Amino acid sequence: MTLSKNSDWWRGAVIYQIYPRSFQDTNGDGIGDLPGITQRLDHIAALGADAIWVSPFFTSPMKDFGYDVSDYCGVDPMFGTLQDFDAMVERAHALGLCVMIDLVLSHTSDQHPWFKESRRDRHNPKADWYVWANPRPDGTPPTNWLSIFGGSAWHWDSRREQYYLHNFLTSQPDLNFHNSDVQQALLDATTFWLERGVDGFRLDTINFYFHDQNLRDNPPLPPRERNDLTAPKVNPYNHQMHLFDKSRPENLAFLRAFRAVLEPYGAAAVGEVGDSERGLQIMAAYTSGGDKVQMCYPFELLQPNRISAYDLQSAFALLASEAPDAWPCWSYSNHDVIRHITRWGLNERGVRTYLMLILSLRGSVCLYQGEELGLPEAELQFEDLQDPYGIEFWPEFKGRDGSRTPMVWDGGNGLGGFTSSAKSWLPVTAPHLALAVGNQSGQSESLLEYYRAALHFRRDHKVLAHGAMSPLSAAGDVASFARVGDEVLFCAFNLGPNEAVLDLPEGPWHNVADTLGGVAPQSGRLTLEAWGFALLRRG
Repeated sequence: MTLSKNSDWWRGAVIYQIYPRSFQDTNGDGIGDLPGITQRLDHIAALGADAIWVSPFFTSPMKDFGYDVSDYCGVDPMFGTLQDFDAMVERAHALGLCVMIDLVLSHTSDQHPWFKESRRDRHNPKADWYVWANPRPDGTPPTNWLSIFGGSAWHWDSRREQYYLHNFLTSQPDLNFHNSDVQQALLDATTFWLERGVDGFRLDTINFYFHDQNLRDNPPLPPRERNDLTAPKVNPYNHQMHLFDKSRPENLAFLRAFRAVLEPYGAAAVGEVGDSERGLQIMAAYTSGGDKVQMCYPFELLQPNRISAYDLQSAFALLASEAPDAWPCWSYSNHDVIRHITRWGLNERGVRTYLMLILSLRGSVCLYQGEELGLPEAELQFEDLQDPYGIEFWPEFKGRDGSRTPMVWDGGNGLGGFTSSAKSWLPVTAPHLALAVGNQSGQSESLLEYYRAALHFRRDHKVLAHGAMSPLSAAGDVASFARVGDEVLFCAFNLGPNEAVLDLPEGPWHNVADTLGGVAPQSGRLTLEAWGFALLRRG
């Protein structure tokens, strides 16, 4: 079934991210699957989302849990079959949900047939499909580039007596985007999924596609400029200014070619910008002009420290100056970061206010599975870990498994209704069981019901999804701005633990979010309690 949609369906959409290993298991092996997603799509539709984004389900040896692809056009048997995928798309479309899937284009698994052929020798038809380089005269790697997973980004291969580039695991060799045949093969894989009815793609590590052909070393990054947005603090990856191993200017031409493939299908793409130094600028470049990807999500709202009013003011000011027509896709949590309720130490009132904030900002929104339940980061033991990233940097960095534990559907089931197996691939923790869908659904004061009400509120007030946005102002802990379209909404959020008072622009103003806890104005002023907010309509 093809979903009836306009080509701008993505603009202002709320996209629900599904991590398939952890959503719903239907065959009892303790691992989620595509039929499980199909079974639970009603939950997402009832929540009020517009689309789903399904993390990788492609054929893979699972060294990085699907982000190491060995067949771009196949479904890994642990997740089901192509027919199961088709059934999922058909059900999603019947519920009015668009379907986005995760495309991992920058690298493959070392088990991909392309790499097996490429590494055979230096003269085969695919010899140049990956990034190969000779050692320096002393035998060391050709550049000082580092892998996000630790150590050098180069791995020695005895067959070719050369190094190959891997920005992630050694089992994830980087494709050579300077080769036009590589680009065409990836565009062909994209078309394969478009023909099966997908409505768009999330592009993993979109700024990692190209490397510097001159193989120049990255310069050091001064300690005062380092942060841990892209990699944990303990990772030396943060010690470099990543000028030559990613975010190269050649990427713009490929993104234009990619967009041309999407256009006939009315499909859209959101790119993950993995760059803590220039994330917003890159997002602006990749989404401006209407000829590249429609959206990107930078790491600004995924950062370790709680977002402040001044952080938001700086981000939106930079966007306005770099590319006013750029379209962001905001998210607080995903499968790669600590869940934001834990990361920022939020109480439930804070969670609700930050939700209303992200739903009010100009842009689209990604919600991560379990976020609507208020799931905290799961506390796991070392012996429970599956993530190679966490195993490498334990205990200073515990990896990503704490945000990837199974979705909890039934609090009365020891495994949360996720599986009928005796054991799930990652454990379900006791604090999560108490927050299960079954425990919250229908309970008027629950966070789940609040999320449902908030998402439907956004649908009812289309200006939040599609309207213009005035410059964002910061005054202490209060961020405020107006959304302007078929109505004018003044939005104010107290992102701090103390009461705040602010004067309103000329009104009159009426509270339209009282059922969600929004504060009403009094005599031209707003008094916001700690973590309070207001959404006011003019007129």
